Amino acid sequence: MPGILFDHIAIALERMADAPAVLAGLLGGVPAHGGSSTMYRFGQWRFKGGGRLEILEPTGADGFLHRFLRERGPGIHHVTFRVPSLREACERARAQGYDIIGLDDSDPDWKEAFLHPRQALGIVVQLAESRWSGDEGGSPRRTLPAAPANPPPPVTIVGLRMVAHVREPVRRQWEAILEGRCTEGSGQLVYRWPGSPMRLRVAIDPSRDEGPLAIEYASERPLALPSGRHPVLGAVFTRTDSPEGPA
Repeated sequence: MPGILFDHIAIALERMADAPAVLAGLLGGVPAHGGSSTMYRFGQWRFKGGGRLEILEPTGADGFLHRFLRERGPGIHHVTFRVPSLREACERARAQGYDIIGLDDSDPDWKEAFLHPRQALGIVVQLAESRWSGDEGGSPRRTLPAAPANPPPPVTIVGLRMVAHVREPVRRQWEAILEGRCTEGSGQLVYRWPGSPMRLRVAIDPSRDEGPLAIEYASERPLALPSGRHPVLGAVFTRTDSPEGPA
């Protein structure tokens, strides 16, 4: 049975329709799938090597995404990890002192639970047990907004860069609970999951707020991306020379 996989990075936006110009028109992402619930709509774009970015758009009068966007504006909302057993992943989290929120195992095709950012180093962590990979295509793709014509070749989404104050909580979360394989150097811990196209890179810096810093990408072509937060997506994009290290 496959182990834990780093599945995707999710970004919250007021309007999903604003995303394709950047995700497809600039970054070359290929529409993967999408869907909706009573509280949000979502869509995913796939990139070279298999990395995926997800867009979340709030629906309804009020909800968790409305609150997130009011307080923080558009930007990185959560990371999703696929786990072989949601029950076992939740047990490991509880054993490490984490509270489990939003546990829903009523659908055998998609069981999920979350770690709250107050405990999870400044980011929502979604744990998901599912038999569906999200790569099969088919009708869900039609729920995504139209992409620009003639998009460029896709870049590689290497992973997510984060910051934390001290090492121990980092190791507890990404190793003890999510079983990532760690390499360390220059005050950073880099986590990889066998079979996953993306990684996590965590800088240790007690002077900065904990949480996500930037989405790392690799590209053989130049990209017109700002050095700070993207004006549409709200996330910072940082280029690396290769998936193995920073530029």
